[in-house]
Amino acid sequence: MKTFTYERARTPAEAAAAAAQDPTARFIAGGTNLLDLMKLEIETPRRLIDVNGLQLDRIEPTQDGGLRIGALVRNTDLAADKRVRKDYAVLSRALLAGASGQLRNKATTAGNLLQRTRCPYFYDTNMPCNKRKPGAGCSAIGGFTRPHAVLGASEACIATHPSDMAVAMRVLDAKVETVHPDGATRSIPIAEFHRLPGNTPHVETALSPGELITAVTLPKPFGGRHAYHKVRDRASYAFALVSVATVIQKDGSGRVALGGVAHKPWRVEAAESAMPRGARAVAEGLLAGAKTTDHNAFKLTLAERTLGAAITQARS
Repeated sequence: MKTFTYERARTPAEAAAAAAQDPTARFIAGGTNLLDLMKLEIETPRRLIDVNGLQLDRIEPTQDGGLRIGALVRNTDLAADKRVRKDYAVLSRALLAGASGQLRNKATTAGNLLQRTRCPYFYDTNMPCNKRKPGAGCSAIGGFTRPHAVLGASEACIATHPSDMAVAMRVLDAKVETVHPDGATRSIPIAEFHRLPGNTPHVETALSPGELITAVTLPKPFGGRHAYHKVRDRASYAFALVSVATVIQKDGSGRVALGGVAHKPWRVEAAESAMPRGARAVAEGLLAGAKTTDHNAFKLTLAERTLGAAITQARS
């Protein structure tokens, strides 16, 4: 691990201003992803800014009947919150499907959203990777691609986003609140927060330099039955090969988002109009334009079957 400075911020704006002074600076809270990457020298920040003291660890109601989740709310606390379990059950279920109990106790809401989109080649510093070094090439293309993206990928990167929580946030139409180094704030729809790789796979979110997440807001509950299904290679502590977050209303309409298939949580609102006709009809719209390899073509069938299971569970 390379040397770095460490400081504790007193306010969100102060933290953002400090980060803007050094392009290598990183915020640290739980550190469950960042510290691993620092040990491998994939991330080499010269400056760490501890944001744990910023009092962003509360879950509060909003004026429009939704919830405002502080950036530092731990995954365990968010999953266990009675309001989340009652009105946003898909979010609680997605959180409990992720990582391990120990990691959920440390991981934060903002940190979960900011996990690096990655694959085994990203972790292997002996292999070229456009996410580690822009322009180096993508070792996954032409390599072993079983866990890789089948949607939204590019010639520069075919990695998948690892978060379960983000998939549920996408189906719930969450918004990400931030503060800039000059103290200005903004709200980013979750649909626009994560970026597809294009020619710049190292740029993973819509955040500008120094911009700090302060909260995630959920809209007023829209009812329905919630389900989250995750298919993985082992029963725990593994990223999804395919995951499905869905909310089904009494009239058969609903929402659905996929994980494990793209560089970001994948949702196609136009495909949801087919929900009353069943999983196959929805999958046709969700998976349109998919590009597979010999290793990961199974994900298309798996996604349709997992979607069918989630819809069946929600309806029953």
